[in-house]
Amino acid sequence: MGIFDFLTGEFIDVIHWTDDTRDTMVWRFEREDHEIKYGAKLTVREGQAAVFIHEGQLADVFTPGLYMLETNNMPIMTTLNHWDHGFQSPFKSEIYFVNTTRFSDLKWGTKNPIIARDPEFGPVRLRAFGTYSVKVSDPARFLTEIVGTDGEFTMDEISYQIRNIIVQEFSRTVSRSGIPVLDMAANTRDLGQLVAKEIEAQLAEYGLSLPELYIENISLPAAVEKVLDKRSSMGVIGDLNEYMQFQAAEALGRDGGGAAAIQAGMGAGLGMQIAQGMAAQAGPWGARPAAVSPAPVAATPPPPPVEHVWHIAKNGETTGPFSKAKMGRMARSGDLTRDSLVWTAGQDGWKPANEVMELAQLFTILPPPPPPAG
Repeated sequence: MGIFDFLTGEFIDVIHWTDDTRDTMVWRFEREDHEIKYGAKLTVREGQAAVFIHEGQLADVFTPGLYMLETNNMPIMTTLNHWDHGFQSPFKSEIYFVNTTRFSDLKWGTKNPIIARDPEFGPVRLRAFGTYSVKVSDPARFLTEIVGTDGEFTMDEISYQIRNIIVQEFSRTVSRSGIPVLDMAANTRDLGQLVAKEIEAQLAEYGLSLPELYIENISLPAAVEKVLDKRSSMGVIGDLNEYMQFQAAEALGRDGGGAAAIQAGMGAGLGMQIAQGMAAQAGPWGARPAAVSPAPVAATPPPPPVEHVWHIAKNGETTGPFSKAKMGRMARSGDLTRDSLVWTAGQDGWKPANEVMELAQLFTILPPPPPPAG
């Protein structure tokens, strides 16, 4: 091997890029003083493109493959430098590797509500969010329009701009679509495809394409959603009279026919009377009739009298409580006398039994005490 062959072998260089990140879009091959040996091997892997910049001018774009950097496969570089085929000195250029794979699961969303005109609800405010994917379709245009001389360009540096473009076009598309708000959930796929198609031309000016755009959710303000929930509940209930009868029947089943069940039934009947009265006032066409006679209301029976129970004080001790019937039996047996001290709730202190009107009548049916003997 001659000295010339040895030096030529030393000049041979290997140029390639392996990306271990998930967001790098462009990476510049760093070489001291940008000096690349003549005859160097350039490896461009699948999902990559290599862009040569010579003296600030885009010289060439290499697609995936293995290349020997010589004058016979670099016609543009040869023209720029006026190389002869036998000239084998190093040349100075910048090489940018561009990632042409898809960048997926990127987020977009509306920061502020979008005002749209709904055919049923009128003007409404909408919010939406979703995901999209983007890829570099024209490495040369992307490098000249977006990257410039940035040595390492990531997806974060362009994602904000893309999100703004998506939100702007989404707002225009929703406003012009005329799709009712309640039907938008069934048309998110078509809306996403329509928005992606509309912004494709704008992204192409940057050397980018938008393979996918998904709308995950379109939501209304919280107050409007509450009204819709109430409206849905009324639709589930159906006939109001039948629903109230069902509620009364359930209450009877739970309480076993007790007082709570009776109250629930009375409430259901009163509710049905109110609903029927309102329907009669509204009329079949919403017009109020000249006069409506009120529905008769059944009189409520008076409450039953409260029966007292009594306590008896004797020898410093109290016994009871005793019902009035028990007190009558005690009067007949002599355990209760006219002088016995008694008390019941609401009475002001202890009193003799014959001074209490309710108990005094117990002693009228008894004969007076017998006269003393002799």
